[in-house]
Amino acid sequence: MSAVDVIGVTKRFGTVSVLDDISISFPDGGFFGLLGPSGSGKTTLLRTIAGFHFPDAGRVKIGQQDVGRVPVEKRDIGMMFQSYALFPNMSVAENVGFGLRVRRVGMAEERRRVAEVLDLVQLGDMAARRPTQLSGGQRQRVALARAIVTNPKVLLLDEPLSALDKALRVDMQIELKRIQREIGITTIFVTHDQEEALTLSDQIGILKDGRMLQIGTPREVYSRPVDAFAAGFLGDANWIPPGRLAGLNLPATPESHRFGTRPEAVSILSAAPTDGRLALQGRVVQRIFAGALATCIVDIDGTLWKVVGRDRDIPEPSDTASDLGAAWLAWSPEDTITVAQQ
Repeated sequence: MSAVDVIGVTKRFGTVSVLDDISISFPDGGFFGLLGPSGSGKTTLLRTIAGFHFPDAGRVKIGQQDVGRVPVEKRDIGMMFQSYALFPNMSVAENVGFGLRVRRVGMAEERRRVAEVLDLVQLGDMAARRPTQLSGGQRQRVALARAIVTNPKVLLLDEPLSALDKALRVDMQIELKRIQREIGITTIFVTHDQEEALTLSDQIGILKDGRMLQIGTPREVYSRPVDAFAAGFLGDANWIPPGRLAGLNLPATPESHRFGTRPEAVSILSAAPTDGRLALQGRVVQRIFAGALATCIVDIDGTLWKVVGRDRDIPEPSDTASDLGAAWLAWSPEDTITVAQQ
């Protein structure tokens, strides 16, 4: 397996710079998530690492080899697309073994490696089936098996779970993490799903307008976003209205910074706290039941805050038509998000 280094990479399509001087290292054996809005450059970065695009400036290294001008078929990577791209006229075993046949691996060796990887993805008893006879999750596992059967140095995943429904996607996140850990392959994946990025990644990179905005562990990026965009893109953030900053013990000057907190860090109280927590008073305007969790929407001077918690911990407000009742919102000082004014 190998680390991947992207060094000062710029990629333009016509006059549009899709990647703008990107530098990032993907550690050997790590699971790295690339996250960003549409048009941020995350898929272009993945395809540039793969070799589908050549950079206009900068270098891409896999291990110690500079592969900036090496074609995709010679980069020793495995890639899995969101469409799976399975051959409908081939069996599961034939689909998985396709890359080995292209590499002219002997028939006995191909059978051995296909059987081994199908066991790894728990499809050993479905080798003879066609893709049309499989569920979405099973087809996803076949595509993954095909991507890793050649023992590539790096595994690249482009929205690998986006075609699955929510329940199956959660199951496959667990399986994908298990398989990646078992084979120890350097894995880079693109996703638009924030929860998926937090669940799977050892590290996350957030892209915006072709630039790498922030890199860190999921906890670091979530707890200490570099700006309001990163805070709002990776999860929800509640921002304190400027008129309510006075009297709060904040870690920086309100003139140069913006302050907020995460919805799950907030408690709803009937009176102001006396235990050192920061607090604001507002009015609950909506309560949303969602099974084990509930969400309260609270109006603070026209700014709507979300409070998320276990259903039993979110109190039922008094029932009036459009104004469900006054409440105090409290959170610990260490849960305050502080970002520079933009």
